[in-house]
Amino acid sequence: MVNRKTLADLRSRRWFAAGGMRAFAHRQRAQQMGLRREDLLERPCIAIVNTWSDLSPCHAHLRERAEAVKRGVLLAGGLPFELPALSLGEVMVKPTTMLYRNLLAMEVEELLRSLPVDGAVLLAGCDKTTPGTVMGAISMGLPTLFCAAGPMLNDRYLKPGEPARQVGAGTHTRMFWDEYQAGRVSEAEWVQLESHMTRSPGTCNTMGTASTMTSIVEALGLALPGSTAIPAMDAAHTRMATTCGERIVQMVWDDLTPRSLLTRGAFLNAAAVQMALGGSTNAAVHLIALARRAGVELTLDDLDAMGRKVPVLANLFPSGDRLMEDFHYAGGLPALMARITPFLSLDERNANGRTLAQNLDGVRALDDEVIRPLDRPVSAGGALAVLRGNLAPEGAVMKASAASPQFLRHRGRAIVFDDPGEMNRACADPALECEESSVLVLRNAGPVGAPGMPEWGNLPIPKKLLERGVRDMLRISDARMSGTHYGSCILHVSPESAVGGPLALVKTGDLIEVDIDARRLHLDVSDEELARRRAAWQPPKQTVARGFVRLYREHVTQAHEGCDFDFLQGTAPTAEPVIY
Repeated sequence: MVNRKTLADLRSRRWFAAGGMRAFAHRQRAQQMGLRREDLLERPCIAIVNTWSDLSPCHAHLRERAEAVKRGVLLAGGLPFELPALSLGEVMVKPTTMLYRNLLAMEVEELLRSLPVDGAVLLAGCDKTTPGTVMGAISMGLPTLFCAAGPMLNDRYLKPGEPARQVGAGTHTRMFWDEYQAGRVSEAEWVQLESHMTRSPGTCNTMGTASTMTSIVEALGLALPGSTAIPAMDAAHTRMATTCGERIVQMVWDDLTPRSLLTRGAFLNAAAVQMALGGSTNAAVHLIALARRAGVELTLDDLDAMGRKVPVLANLFPSGDRLMEDFHYAGGLPALMARITPFLSLDERNANGRTLAQNLDGVRALDDEVIRPLDRPVSAGGALAVLRGNLAPEGAVMKASAASPQFLRHRGRAIVFDDPGEMNRACADPALECEESSVLVLRNAGPVGAPGMPEWGNLPIPKKLLERGVRDMLRISDARMSGTHYGSCILHVSPESAVGGPLALVKTGDLIEVDIDARRLHLDVSDEELARRRAAWQPPKQTVARGFVRLYREHVTQAHEGCDFDFLQGTAPTAEPVIY
């Protein structure tokens, strides 16, 4: 039942409608900016949280989209205020945007808490900006609508004598790099690819973390149906932003808050969508973090159960061979969800005020090659597998749909690296003792160890093997991997090595066994030997002793818990500021 608000119920009136000197000063300063007194008193105030930055190419257009949102807010009778927030451009921010996801979540929560706003539109899209902004908005609890940045335009790779093929950001960067290392792409080709593979603003156009997470937010009901796949440079994207501005005003009057939408059923719907998309393994961390902010029980086991039954239907890189622009033309997320209705809870509500069943009524996929039917999936094996064993007691994840079949059940000799510098030097060394059957292991790359759990998990294939034609190996780490990447990579090993997880005890030469069907990750070393190694183990030295990184290391949870801060999880209400 909708809880209708009246003008007197608006949160912003605590700032603007009271009788004392403080409210006088608030109105006075607002009028200093050219605002009318009556607008402050008669309209809901809408925050437009904008993660635009000159160093965030995926968000280069969000200044203009903020203007479109403002137009919609004004058309619906609201008063818009654009609020800049931390911009986490995935490529430029070092050591990793994951280190700062929780900082963005804190900033969004505090922006909304400390300022006179009644609802919010979140302008985001690049990998960690989506979960970061949404986590903060969930905790604050104001009516919120997510407006996705949208994917970049497609590109084509043309080489004389070969058919043209589509090129997507991230996935093909890794592919072409391996070919360049192996001498199969010339220096001139490499320079040419650099200048035109990413040909417009917008997020990665593969099914990487960006499109995975924006799709998940749409599946959760926090974005308008069909909005998240619209290409950033499509005119429809500007119109969608205006519609978001209009809709958030009504959401304020209806008091339609994130927690009124975010049920366990909504999160299971999001998990089903991740699997059908062949989505990024990063979703395993972010979905759990979002659920814990909403007070919903969700575990790796829930994700694994969904991965076992929902096939990959979206024929998108890196699991398939199409790009996000094609997905939009094929009907976008509503078309995909219409294909997987047997796995969905259809009574869940969306930010547009309708149920999922109502939103999917009459929706169909427009291209069976891009959004496959259930009886002809891209991969029947599932997008995500959660592995456990003596090497990962709390779990590890693998994107099985983007792995090589021969490594889904494998036993090989470990080659262990303690840091990425050592790893890169060794993999470039022709003297490295390795075979295609070897298992590359990187540790000290988790939340505490790195810190921030960087995307180092797509460990490089040793150059000597690339030159022999090897393009995949089994690789294991406590790091993450870019959602645009592919290969037989086992990630998020938990607990991580830096806090004493079993990965810290592996030695070069140890045998490691993997069985995806059995969901097993096993180090073939006796319990007695592991106990001896543990007794001799010393935690790695931590060099950062101040600032946000210190706060992060002291309070971040492990990968299977969402890597949120321990003091930010849960549904304790965010205290309203005192106004004197």
